[in-house]
Amino acid sequence: MTVTTLDPKTALIVVDLQNGIVSRPAVHPMDGVVKHAAALTEVFRGHGLPVVLVNVAGGAPGRTEQPRGHREFPAGWTDLIPELNRQPQDHVVTKHTPGAFTNTDLEAHLKALGVTQVVIVGVATSNGVEVTARQAYELGFNVTLATDAMTDLHADTHAYSITRVFPRIGETGTTQEIIDLLEKSA
Repeated sequence: MTVTTLDPKTALIVVDLQNGIVSRPAVHPMDGVVKHAAALTEVFRGHGLPVVLVNVAGGAPGRTEQPRGHREFPAGWTDLIPELNRQPQDHVVTKHTPGAFTNTDLEAHLKALGVTQVVIVGVATSNGVEVTARQAYELGFNVTLATDAMTDLHADTHAYSITRVFPRIGETGTTQEIIDLLEKSA
C-alpha cells in the first residue's frame, strides 16, 4: 500500500541517524538512507512542519539473551550526522530505549504543536523505527513510514517490519511519494 494522505500538521521523526550508528553495516547502503532522510528534513522545514531528530545514548535496563555491548560510548558516537543539517527549530530527543516516546518529552512536544500525524525514518527498521512507530500509533498519531529512508542490520527483520508490521499500524511510501503529497498540500 502506498501513502494516501498527510494531515495538515504532520511531523517528521528521524530515528538514530547518528555517527555511531550510521557507521555500522546495514542491509541497504547508508548513503541512500541518509540522502532520503535529509531530503525529507529539508522539505518538512520548507513547509514549516516540525522536524524531530532522535539519537540514542544508552539502553533499557534488564537482562537480554543477546549481549548489548558496552554502555560507554566513544566521543561523538551520539552526535547527529551533519547531513541532517540540524536547525534551531528542530526538536532533539535523546532516548535510552528503542522507542523515542519512552521517558522523553516527545509526545507532549508533538501534542503541544497540534501534530496528528508522524512520518518516521531512520535505523534500525526492526528496532528504533518500529518501536517508535508502534508507540506513535498507540498514542493516537497517524503513522507513515518512508521505507527507502530506513535500513536494518538484517534483511529478514527489515522485510518483516515493512511487510508485516507497518501495514497494520500505518501507511508506507517512498520519500518521493511523501514529498509529492507535501507539495500538493502547499
